[in-house]
Amino acid sequence: MRILFTICGRAGSKGIKNKNIRDFLGKPLVYYTISAIDLYLKQHEEIEYDIAVNSDSDKLLELMDSNPMRSVELIVRDPSLAGDTIGKIDVISNCLSEMEKRKNSKYDIVVDLDITSPLRRVSDLENLIKVHVAKKPDVTTSVTTARRNPYFNQVKKVDKGVKKVIDSNYTARQQAPEIFDMNASLYAYSQEFLNSGKGVLDGYCEVIEMFDTAVLDLDHENDFELMEVIAKYLFEKYEEFAEVNENIRV
Repeated sequence: MRILFTICGRAGSKGIKNKNIRDFLGKPLVYYTISAIDLYLKQHEEIEYDIAVNSDSDKLLELMDSNPMRSVELIVRDPSLAGDTIGKIDVISNCLSEMEKRKNSKYDIVVDLDITSPLRRVSDLENLIKVHVAKKPDVTTSVTTARRNPYFNQVKKVDKGVKKVIDSNYTARQQAPEIFDMNASLYAYSQEFLNSGKGVLDGYCEVIEMFDTAVLDLDHENDFELMEVIAKYLFEKYEEFAEVNENIRV
């Protein structure tokens, strides 16, 4: 099996300044992602792979080029793919196209790992790839159980007051359909679907559940600080989280 791992990050950020090149607990945030890939590949020496880093940030590209864990291919992001309205799937598709040209080879799976998800276990990556290979969906992505449910305790504004997002007669949350939050940490794509131009949920999509760390997105400075507090706790309490942190070399 041949896998293309992609790590994509823009320069700057509207919420947290330069978050993709920030340190997280004293180590480059992006190194948590390459560490997870490194640990996975150490357990699967049979896999052929390439790791592509796509960015318009010179600093991020320099960080990844100098990382001592795994060799990576650097892709300087085209300005046409750097705008606020560009979907990440378009950038990943560009990575695939560029790497196929460079390596003159096809890939069985494209796996994208988000830079802003440092609390990721190797078992999550393992599970993602296993599910994708076994069930052969267009896309497999990571989720966590949602803390609120549109059938029960989420509301939307209407002309007069508010009402439930989805009309229902459920009297207890446990009766409502199970709902998940897409945490954007991991995606696995089939090559054909990635080249189709469709959106993530436009095809056959499978999911894997990840540990709920309470913070899904790094959009504000307090999100970053809170995630560092949570990370310290998880690194001390759970070996699976700690090994990714301890494997980082700078």
